[in-house]
Amino acid sequence: MGILWTIVLGFVIGVLAKVLHPGKENMGFIATIVLGIAGSFLAGVIGQFLGWYQAGEGAGFIASVIVAVLLLAVYGKLRGGQSAK
Repeated sequence: MGILWTIVLGFVIGVLAKVLHPGKENMGFIATIVLGIAGSFLAGVIGQFLGWYQAGEGAGFIASVIVAVLLLAVYGKLRGGQSAK
């Protein structure tokens, strides 16, 4: 059940990041889930490094969405840089 919950939360976080990030990103369902899971994972790592979270604690929902938006911005810059060549 934990993996299913991770996928559902990853999807919700990924969709919110796509809604909050300006511009259109052509990402499919799986890429959106991966975006949300990566945002949550990185928010947890950053939060542990800064002392906001303990080991084993999940990152906060808002922090996960913020990091997912940042990842989406980086993805857009990388993708935009490749298509311009």
